[in-house]
Amino acid sequence: MILASEHEAQSSPAQGSRGEVLRFDNVTVRFDQETALDAVSFSMSAGETRILLGAAGSGKTVLIKTAVGLIRADAGRVYLFGTDITDMDERHLFDLRAKVGILFQEGGLFDSMTIEENVAYPLVNQRARTPMPAEVVQEKVLEALSFVELERTVAQFPSELSGGMRRRVGIARAVVTEPPLVLYDSPTAGLDPITATTIMALIVKERDLRNTAAVVATHRYQDGQLMANFRYNPQRGALERVSSDGKNGLKTTFMVMRDGRIAFEGSEAELESSTDPYIAKFVKR
Repeated sequence: MILASEHEAQSSPAQGSRGEVLRFDNVTVRFDQETALDAVSFSMSAGETRILLGAAGSGKTVLIKTAVGLIRADAGRVYLFGTDITDMDERHLFDLRAKVGILFQEGGLFDSMTIEENVAYPLVNQRARTPMPAEVVQEKVLEALSFVELERTVAQFPSELSGGMRRRVGIARAVVTEPPLVLYDSPTAGLDPITATTIMALIVKERDLRNTAAVVATHRYQDGQLMANFRYNPQRGALERVSSDGKNGLKTTFMVMRDGRIAFEGSEAELESSTDPYIAKFVKR
C-alpha cells in the first residue's frame, strides 16, 4: 500500500445514507462489582470514524462488543441502525449483526480453516432465504482478498501467514459482506510501523470506497491521524493527504476512554490542545 504525499485533486467518498448507524445512550456495563462502561453516550452516522484511545482496561473492547450485543448493557440503551438492541434476543440480533463487520484482536481467524474458508464464513453463515451460490461466494471472497492484496493465499492456513498478513485477512473477512459499519479492535497491535500503516491504509480505503462507518480501538495515535488526514484516491490507488482546515469532508472523531467513561470527545486539533495529563499522553507530540 503506497502513501502519496502530493496534494492532488481528491475524489469524494461514495455517498450513501447519512442515517445513524450506532448510538449509545448512558450505557453502563458491569462485571460483578467492576464497572467496565460508565454512562457512555455517543452517536455516529454513515462514513464517520470514531477513534477510541485509552489505557488497557479503559473500556475500549467492552464498548465494541456491547455495540453488537456480545456484551449486554446493565443500564442505558444501545441502538444499531436505529433499532434498540439492548434487550433483543439472539435470533433477531443475528440479522443486525450481519450488517456489521468485526476485526477482533489478532485477527481472530479460525486456525483449522483455509484463508478462503475464513473469509467465506460470514457469507455462508448468513440467514438468507436462499443460500448464496458457491460460485458467488468464491467471487466475493476473491474480491475481498484482492482488496487486501492477498488473493494468492486462498489455499493457505493462518499459521502459514505472517502477523500482518493474518490481520489483512481479518479485514477481508470483516468487509466481505460490504457492511455499513465495521468495528476494529486493536487492528495494529503488535505490528511493526510499516505493516501497521498498511493496515490503516486498508481501513481508509474501505471507508472511502464504500462510505463505511468505522470504530477503531487502538493504542496508536498515528492510526487516528491517518484516518483524519488521508483519503484514498481510487484513480491513483493510493492514499493522499488532505487539508487540515476542518473542511476536508472526513468525519473523524477522537474519543479517549478512562475507567469506562469518555474522558474526551472531539477533533484531532482539540485532542492535541488538551492539557489533561491522561489525555495528553495519547497524543504524539
